[in-house]
Amino acid sequence: MCTDMDVMHMAKETKTIIEVPEDVTVTFQDRTLSATGPKGKNERQFWYPGVKIEVIDSEVIVDTTATKKNQKAMVGTFASHISNMIKGVNEGFEYRMKVVYAHFPMQLKVEGKQLMISNFLGEKKSRSANILGETTVKNKADDVIVTGINKEDVGQTAANIEQATKIKGFDSRVFQDGIYIVEKIV
Repeated sequence: MCTDMDVMHMAKETKTIIEVPEDVTVTFQDRTLSATGPKGKNERQFWYPGVKIEVIDSEVIVDTTATKKNQKAMVGTFASHISNMIKGVNEGFEYRMKVVYAHFPMQLKVEGKQLMISNFLGEKKSRSANILGETTVKNKADDVIVTGINKEDVGQTAANIEQATKIKGFDSRVFQDGIYIVEKIV
């Protein structure tokens, strides 16, 4: 249970420190933070008035001296983005999806930066889902595996695939065909 003194202490604390693993290199120059690790390189622009980012030894420090709520909120947002970048280049992100169909088996094929979904509910025209960034999509029987080092690209690609097989005009309790996210390995 928090007392008033604890709340006041938490409100003043705005500095967030993110530890950088040994096999990851982080640099911050000209508003661009780069994280390089065993899985690849992630870059992102960071700027917000009153919020500063510093890389010192094996730590990334996100801090603000402002007292406004927006700057304090941005410190947490930037810290989360930086943590995801570091985790992505070190471990990567993976979403597992399941292909579900009743009567018409779907055919999936990756063509460039799109996943083509053929024979969905017996439709003659193929549906497509965009693959973002450096994300890779692998199809194994009735499983689709979406992997990459950028959490936002991997998540949006999985959402694009799920949305491409959204059924309109039918009762979703009866027609449960589609491609659905079943597991997030993050």
